[in-house]
Amino acid sequence: MREHDRLFIGGDWTAPSGTGTIDVVSPHTEEVVGRVPDGTAADIDAAVAAARHAFDHGPWPRMTPAERAEIIGRLAAIYAERQQEMADLVTAEMGSPILFSIFGQAALPQMVLQYHADLAASFTWEEERAGMLGPVTVTREPVGVVAAIYPWNVPQFTLMLKLAPALVAGCTVVAKPSPEAPLDGFLLAEWIREAGVPDGVVNIVPAGREVGAHLVAHPGVDKVAFTGSTDAGRRIGAVCGERLKACTLELGGKSAAIILPDADLAATVEGLKMASLMNNGEACAAQTRILAPRARYDEVADALAAMVGGLAVGDPADYGTEIGPLVARRQRERVEGYIRIGQEEGAKIITGGLSRPHDRGWYVTPTLFGDVSNDMRVAREEIFGPVLALIPYDDEDDAVRIANDSDYGLGGSVWTADVAHGVEVARRVRTGSCGVNLYVLDPNTPFGGYKDSGLGRELGPEGVSPYLEYKAIPRPS
Repeated sequence: MREHDRLFIGGDWTAPSGTGTIDVVSPHTEEVVGRVPDGTAADIDAAVAAARHAFDHGPWPRMTPAERAEIIGRLAAIYAERQQEMADLVTAEMGSPILFSIFGQAALPQMVLQYHADLAASFTWEEERAGMLGPVTVTREPVGVVAAIYPWNVPQFTLMLKLAPALVAGCTVVAKPSPEAPLDGFLLAEWIREAGVPDGVVNIVPAGREVGAHLVAHPGVDKVAFTGSTDAGRRIGAVCGERLKACTLELGGKSAAIILPDADLAATVEGLKMASLMNNGEACAAQTRILAPRARYDEVADALAAMVGGLAVGDPADYGTEIGPLVARRQRERVEGYIRIGQEEGAKIITGGLSRPHDRGWYVTPTLFGDVSNDMRVAREEIFGPVLALIPYDDEDDAVRIANDSDYGLGGSVWTADVAHGVEVARRVRTGSCGVNLYVLDPNTPFGGYKDSGLGRELGPEGVSPYLEYKAIPRPS
């Protein structure tokens, strides 16, 4: 049981303004495993004030990028030493299988942090250009105070997509974790203090939706960076647009995996175990639409059914577990609701269904639907659970058409024996990323989506630019 009675504001542990608390409930045992203060609007005001003071008067924005990178590097080193602790904590609070947590919930966030510490040396912070009337200095300056609002499914990773570039750019941050998974943020706060990040540069206040809305609209915030649902992203984008406030939105997905006729089916299905079902299927970039050529449809269905039906479902802390519980009772109800919808629409359950694998915990049996058409809700709406839709296609053009016939455009993949041809097919898919014979997020490359999957990019040098303002300084020759 981890209990915190204070919030991380201004570089110190600060008593909250209210008396409310958030119980963190294990999705495996349904028992309380942690408790933190439930942040209020007054707490957000205090956190923004601390971040504002640190930006307007503190050393952080006035350091050189190299000086900031040294401190970020110290934080990355602490993170590297204690990754297992972070992985165990995230697994306990939101149910991610421990083998996934070790990589996706701990190692990958640490890699993102270290990447940005290293990027400081090669990023173009200032340049000279030849202007029409004389030389022009073009410089990049930090955008200001950033509101980083991140979800429960991969909390450290989605936070680090915002925190790391904001820090290297010289911004200060108010981070709002979700109520379902706030504990990891408090552990990170300990490491931030230990690394010597100046007071007020990072502030962490867990809270619910209404308090999050207060943070988004706060006049002391210069930029909002959000990961979450498309509906919430629309509301945040509208508020930021009304106030001419910068925002980055990483939203939902309904990504397609295109299996070409020449694909090695055994290797493809093994790759889809991670690409489609990572983190219990609670991943925005999961490849949950599987597109199979009609000539191999039955073969693909049988191979996928064997893989999905054979997944080990159980205690997320067990190293043999491949699918853990969903984060909350409401999430299990949502996913089971979609399984019913799929049946009502005429899709066939090839394996899985509504029988629950365990009496305790918020578990769902991994499910594969066949005979799915792309106009069904199970093919168009983000389910966020271990549910896959197998869709037949006629030829390659038809496969690309189906993949692109979506309101979303976040991820995707192509599976083929001809990698060069797979790259050509991937170029035709209208998504922010599309892997060939794998799906992976690389800190060195931009991540984000087209259409309803969001605005802007995170990761890579492209992910730093949204945290900078560009200034031109012309002068006579």
